[in-house]
Amino acid sequence: MHTTEGASRVYELLTAHRLENVRYAIRDIAAIAERVAREGKPVIPLNVGDPLAFDFYTPPHLIEAVEKAMRDGHNGYAPSAGLPSALEAIRADAERRGMSTVRSALITYGVSEAIDFCLTVLVNRGENVLVPSPDYPMYSTILAKLEAEANYYRLDESKGWEPDVEDLAARVNPSTRAIVLVNPNNPTGAVYSRRTLEAIADVARRRRLVIFSDEIYDKLILDGEEHHSIAVLAPDVPTITFNGLSKAYLVPGWRVGWLVVSGPEAPAAEFAQSLLKLARARLSANLPMQRAIRPALEGPQDHLPGVIKKLRARRDLTMQWSRQTPGVRCVPPRGAFYAFPQFEISESDEAFAKELILEKQVSIVHGSGFGAAKGPAHFRIVFLPDEATLSRAYQKIADFLGDRRRGLQQ
Repeated sequence: MHTTEGASRVYELLTAHRLENVRYAIRDIAAIAERVAREGKPVIPLNVGDPLAFDFYTPPHLIEAVEKAMRDGHNGYAPSAGLPSALEAIRADAERRGMSTVRSALITYGVSEAIDFCLTVLVNRGENVLVPSPDYPMYSTILAKLEAEANYYRLDESKGWEPDVEDLAARVNPSTRAIVLVNPNNPTGAVYSRRTLEAIADVARRRRLVIFSDEIYDKLILDGEEHHSIAVLAPDVPTITFNGLSKAYLVPGWRVGWLVVSGPEAPAAEFAQSLLKLARARLSANLPMQRAIRPALEGPQDHLPGVIKKLRARRDLTMQWSRQTPGVRCVPPRGAFYAFPQFEISESDEAFAKELILEKQVSIVHGSGFGAAKGPAHFRIVFLPDEATLSRAYQKIADFLGDRRRGLQQ
């Protein structure tokens, strides 16, 4: 006779070793914040980049497009590559922006799936991809799953968090397959200059590397400067450009992303076919939500000035606070809705972030969770909340820093 106790000793469910290097600090911090909130202590969330959690609203014409799709019965599977009319709109948008060598496009379940597809198609076990430090952790997480390596190159804080191209070039080795760019950048808010992008393209060209360019925040430029897409600047380099509706069109929960393959025809076509092979295996992305892509890209854009006005004001408030608060320094963000300040602290950045939630009920994410290099402690702050909420959160952080400084002096 078998007993439950005996069965528990016999069966041991072991997880794969590849998970040892998987990290996703943004959601790890969110889990702590949720636990504190369940205790009846509301937390001010400066950790997750979801505009819909605050005073931002989805453009009505996108909601109408999805509602109409559902009412009209478009609730089945889509073609694996995506809805043809949506793909046409994506390609036309890329060409309007100056991409002269567009070869194909693919609609994905958010940009996260696009990243996963591309790394899975390109990278073998033991190979590496150049990833910025600090990074958006999705890249290193997927590489860990593939048993490949995130080969970190430096973003230079002293130069507005632009990539250090010399460091990037020096890290290329025979096992390197690609360069990841996140522009505008998460977590730093940097917007890369044309000169820097051309220099990176030259490295890719000389070393025969693919470029993965994550441009999900390209419409959220805070000071009116031009956003440069590397696929436009280097049409001869195989480039996969990621984008989607989540951020600029304020629908992160719809999970509508896409990728555009550009560059020389032969390698681009082969890569595109491999991507489609993966896409067929998962059937399709959400069909009703794909009906919003064409209205988003070709319809009214009148929500964007208001969004940028709010973000600019909240960025400016963040910078004013960082200048006035002892022990805080911050490079001004120029795109997206993230700041990446440096705090003078004695403990680890992760310990500080966790204690801040527990003691002050403010959640921010430690820089080491973004692969930031060892040294001064940095933190990602999401400045999406309204000014009153931000001011309250910043006062709590300043008080917490002050308490720490006074404790060290005693």
